[in-house]
Amino acid sequence: MYRNIYNEWLKNVNDDQRRELESISDDDREIKERYTVPLAFGTAGMRGTICMGISNMNEYTVARATKGLSDYINSLGADAAKRGAVISYDTRRMSFEFALTAARVLAANGIKVYLFEDVRPVPMCSFAVRDLRCIAGIMITASHNPKEYNGYKVYGEDGAQMSPEATQLVVEYIDRTPYFGIVRQEVTTTKHEDFKGKDGFALGENITVIGKSLDDRYYDAISKLCLSDEAVKKVGKNIKIVYSPIHGSGYVPVTAMLARMGISVSVVEEQKFPDTEFSTVVMPNPEQPDALKLGIELAQKLGSDIVIGTDPDCDRMGIAIRDAEGEFMLLNGNQIGALLMDYVLMRNKQLGVLPSNAAVVKTIVTTRLADKIAGSYGAAVFDVLTGFKFIGEKIKEWESSGEYSFMFGYEESYGYLSGTHARDKDAVVASMLFAEMVCYYTYKNVRLCDRLEELFDRFGYFVESSKSLAFKGLDGMEKMAAIMAKFRDADLSEIAGVKMTSKTDLSAGTVKYFDDGRIEMSDLPKTNVIKYDFGDDEWLCIRPSGTEPKLKIYVSTKAESKQKSIERNKRLQSAVEAMI
Repeated sequence: MYRNIYNEWLKNVNDDQRRELESISDDDREIKERYTVPLAFGTAGMRGTICMGISNMNEYTVARATKGLSDYINSLGADAAKRGAVISYDTRRMSFEFALTAARVLAANGIKVYLFEDVRPVPMCSFAVRDLRCIAGIMITASHNPKEYNGYKVYGEDGAQMSPEATQLVVEYIDRTPYFGIVRQEVTTTKHEDFKGKDGFALGENITVIGKSLDDRYYDAISKLCLSDEAVKKVGKNIKIVYSPIHGSGYVPVTAMLARMGISVSVVEEQKFPDTEFSTVVMPNPEQPDALKLGIELAQKLGSDIVIGTDPDCDRMGIAIRDAEGEFMLLNGNQIGALLMDYVLMRNKQLGVLPSNAAVVKTIVTTRLADKIAGSYGAAVFDVLTGFKFIGEKIKEWESSGEYSFMFGYEESYGYLSGTHARDKDAVVASMLFAEMVCYYTYKNVRLCDRLEELFDRFGYFVESSKSLAFKGLDGMEKMAAIMAKFRDADLSEIAGVKMTSKTDLSAGTVKYFDDGRIEMSDLPKTNVIKYDFGDDEWLCIRPSGTEPKLKIYVSTKAESKQKSIERNKRLQSAVEAMI
């Protein structure tokens, strides 16, 4: 069967693409990999390596997905098509080409399109959907994946990633769509340089290029989130912050916002401009030490205390700060989020504007240090499934009900949001607030490392670890399913000598309590996640990735000292890996 599909592609693609496919004609395993299982389209869109094949990112899989989205939008009525869709893209290989393909397919199906004139980050795409009152948005990105990847994220009208219910309808339309023969609207030019820098330019009958005017509205919106104007005025020009966009879309918006605020920043020259190969890093992921290496080297030369890095689509932010001995240390996503959340709640309280119904939202694999900090300010804490769309859902729910006021949301994987201007993680806002926080503590003569230690001293030393186990190949999903089934069926009451208090199996929607055998229903949606609690804010979680063939293991421990918590964490992590 896969050979038949391969031969169909040989007949329909262009000459260059045909040569790529002919080069694998004797490699049956490669053909099978590319032509057996279509690239999955889920609530996080789709993501894969860039090459010809139904399992990969290419102009045909992008056009097919967009035709399915077009059919879904048109099923909502004429008004939905008039409201249209925003399309943004980052600095990856083929990002512009895929964005233009999507624009032309939507337009050919009678849907109004707003296409950014150049690369823009995820949060600006989310903001634009809301600002322009569009029915949907598309972001071409593979986030922090290796250079060989690209992806396609879809947003609903609220600016959050599309809901599972809407996604299922889109998938049904996609499944009915062939890969070839999809009509694309003619445009005045397919050359990026012909409309880069323009705003309001008509690229086609239904395609409008957008740029500066929307940027300015975004900057104005997030400027309102600043909390320490006096501190910024006093020390903003004197502090030394190093920033790296890691060759991504964050360079312009992050530096523009810091300039607006009057905060001095030095940019890593080697990583300043777009580079599809991300040639200065192993992987463009601010979670990885390698990604901030050049930033730290520059900070050491300049005597800076803070290094900020954002990933290619600028929705994730990594941080390095100096420790008590003056050496640079990388903060993990839990620590960055804890510092930011503490700062937002503290300053709102000091300014007398913290609502009585203040609330923060985090994912189920994010540290419970957040619960302790939020509780100290009287803020409620809500746990949601992994994926920022679930944080966006809470914002939408509270806007309607008025029950809570959203103050901050974050996930351990370096994603943060303050404000409701966007419904996805926003590294522009995170960079802005982190730089402002540096000004605030500098003004107060407090080091960030000392503030973090204060939080640990007060609430306990929380240590989190995560590990991804890759399962590549056609049988990768089957292997992961078997491992999840093994843990699901095992009636474990302890791991590595640590007694468990409960087991949550979200595929069944149940919580089992080990001490008395009770089984209750969880209030979280059903999904393929297993989580064990050990009491005293310690837990471990196992889940398959939603975007990659990986199994993720998260462990969080707490003790009265850093060393004890680290040792306990390592013991649990090793025990779980041994079981796998």
